[in-house]
Order: sequence, then structure tokens, then C-alpha cells
Amino acid sequence: MRAVVQRVRSASVTVDGEVVGELTSPGLLVYLGITHGDGDEQVTWMARKLHTLRILPDEESLSETGDGALVISQFTLYGDARKGRRPTWVAAAPAPVSEPLYDAVCERLDALGTPVARGVFGADMQVASVNDGPFTVWLETP
Repeated sequence: MRAVVQRVRSASVTVDGEVVGELTSPGLLVYLGITHGDGDEQVTWMARKLHTLRILPDEESLSETGDGALVISQFTLYGDARKGRRPTWVAAAPAPVSEPLYDAVCERLDALGTPVARGVFGADMQVASVNDGPFTVWLETP
């Protein structure tokens, strides 16, 4: 499981012209990718890491500030463009595998006390954000 995490001042995701998820205050914008072999262990690790990652101002985490996260599914985090001119997506888990795991990360993060806004899995989404910093980190489960 991989995530690209941005510290943001605000963020929103729109599908077909309708805002479906947003952060109107500071928090984290999370792009989440899932690969073959990911399961409950990776879900638990990622949710805990996102909840406690100290990248907010004053080295605080979502667990300390109560701020929220906007979580967007992003299979392209497993794209491989080392050969040729067109990426391959074979490392990305198919939707029947990845959608329940995406939902589980969101649910587990919410259960830890982080308010979670979501995109729409598999939809053509437009994401807008005001990056704070800019500050972006890459996470990958062990």
C-alpha cells in the first residue's frame, strides 16, 4: 500500500461538477494506492501512520489537532514507466480487491478519531487543494 500525503490548508474533490468531499480547514490530502497482497495488516498500518504522522505545523499530527483527511483512491501510484513510453498498471490491485481496502483505510482512520472526507472510488475526479508548505511525503507499508 502506498500513499502520497500533502499537508493542505483546504482541499476538495468534485465528480460531474458536484463536490463530493472536502476539507475546509487544514489537514491532509491523501492519495492512496493498493497493490496485490495488501490486506488488513496494511490497512491498520496505513490508518495509524496517517493518524499519527507529525507533519502538521508545530510537528503535530491529526491525532493531536483533530484535523481531517481527504482520502482519494489512486491506482496510478503503482504505475511503472521504466520501460517504453506508456506506463503499465499491473502492480495495482483490481477494483474488487482495492475498493474494500480503500474503504477499510477510511473507516479505520475515522475510528481512530480523524474526520475523513472521500473521493468516489473509480470516478473521474477533479481534485483542488491549497498545499501548505508545500509539504508532501510518500508512505509505503512495510
